[in-house]
Amino acid sequence: MSLVVSLADLPAAIDTQIGWCYLLTVSDDAQPRVVAVAPTWNSDGALCVDVGKRTAANLLARPDVSMVWPPAESHGYSLIADGTATVEGLSVIFRPATAVLHRSAISEGTS
Repeated sequence: MSLVVSLADLPAAIDTQIGWCYLLTVSDDAQPRVVAVAPTWNSDGALCVDVGKRTAANLLARPDVSMVWPPAESHGYSLIADGTATVEGLSVIFRPATAVLHRSAISEGTS
């Protein structure tokens, strides 16, 4: 089950999550790469985070990425934001384009 999150509501939605997220990129050999990051908001409404050289290279080559915040509770919703990243050195600016809260139907039957 997915619930659309407006970009205006995204900061509040992030505040309800676990406090860090996964940044998903794709490598030159088309392999998915996932790193845990703790982005912060900048003054113009973008998320900022420092990353390693490999992640920065992936983002420079393929700037369309996703960030996924795990739920704060096991039965909660994950928050998924898709957008575009720009890279300056090892600093990343992520501009969300869409966001959803998502919970698998499997989560409803587990504790």
